[in-house]
Amino acid sequence: MSSPMPRLRRSLTAIASLSLVGSLTACGGGGDSAASAPGVTADSILVGTHQPLTGPAAAGYSTISPATKAYFDYVNANGGVHGRKITYTVKDDGYNPANTQKVVRELVLKDKVFAIVNGLGTPTHTGVLDFLKTNKVPDLFVASGSRSWNQPEKYPTTFGFQADYTTEAKVQATYIEENLDGKKVCFLGQDDDFGQDTLRGLTQVLGEDGVAERQKYVTSNTNVAPQVGKLKAAGCEVVVLATVPGFTALAVGTAARLKFAPQWISTSVGADLATVGAALGDAAPLLEGFLSTNYLPSAFDSDDPWITLFQKINKEHNGDKPFTGNTVYGMTAGYLFVEALQKTGKDLTREGLLETMASGELDGPGLTSPRYSEDDHAGYGGAQMAKVTGTSQDYFGPVYATDDRESTPVKVFDGEATAPPSDGIPSE
Repeated sequence: MSSPMPRLRRSLTAIASLSLVGSLTACGGGGDSAASAPGVTADSILVGTHQPLTGPAAAGYSTISPATKAYFDYVNANGGVHGRKITYTVKDDGYNPANTQKVVRELVLKDKVFAIVNGLGTPTHTGVLDFLKTNKVPDLFVASGSRSWNQPEKYPTTFGFQADYTTEAKVQATYIEENLDGKKVCFLGQDDDFGQDTLRGLTQVLGEDGVAERQKYVTSNTNVAPQVGKLKAAGCEVVVLATVPGFTALAVGTAARLKFAPQWISTSVGADLATVGAALGDAAPLLEGFLSTNYLPSAFDSDDPWITLFQKINKEHNGDKPFTGNTVYGMTAGYLFVEALQKTGKDLTREGLLETMASGELDGPGLTSPRYSEDDHAGYGGAQMAKVTGTSQDYFGPVYATDDRESTPVKVFDGEATAPPSDGIPSE
């Protein structure tokens, strides 16, 4: 795995790129041509995704794919990518792994999409990795911070997107060490890789004894009172959350009813203020002082050029819907995919797209750069702390860079954020 300083890893030798292509050919990946690549015609590119438009993760997350589509529509309105317009087919899986397998098979075998882009969820997407590998489908920007997407030897067609949960948790743990030393730290997380990877990052920095009480939940049971009650009984002063937005709201709301008010710290996936606040309703003021990490431009930073661009696109192509962190998330995934297409060129093949992904050349919105290389398929390699104050959720402190390895320290990122192109569309 590569160094945690993303901007120092911008080049990849031709030999390395050929190595990736060779590995795909070895597992049957050869044969695409510009004329025969699934989903690609002279004037169109068909891609697909699975999203929780309904179900326990729909709150907030159901707005991600419309934001991605809005960015694609913006690109299409400005001539497309090498003369091709992007069609984005979104299928609802209800955050149910069985449904995910069904809709992804439909996308690949029936709809014949060129790639899967930003398929969402740890428990859901895990079940389609082998299928996508067998069918040699580019599986890009998976919408989850699980470390499972970073297995280039086992899953050469899969690439992550967001900072993995271990990376985010290491940044949170560093903050706890520096600012909440001596406080009793506890954990509430989803009972899958999401929770496990977050806990892993915390203990890498704080040690096994540094996380006193550990509770988990399943998305099929919305009663978290037993878990929250145990956190209270244990005397927890800081509770780190690995929760989707609905369960973040459940945890905070339940704790208030139990007269339990720890310092909450959440991963980015469960921390979007607009989403969690909407779920809490009149109890939204309970989020005052809520801490989290993030790796993308802040939706509250109107001076950020990426936010200015995305707000414009949201107004023109997304019905001027509420602008949230999930809007930024969806448009960022769209931007990176278009950037990958542009750099792959007009002679578009699946192999060529995967070679571009592994080249380390993608560098769109983000507080750091993506970590992509031949031997690293993870997404962003760092994060920054954020705090809720009133109706705003603002970043503070330094941007940190690290990765999921215990041996990699958390260091202040010494690079600079990339600015968007003048027209908001990446060049070749």
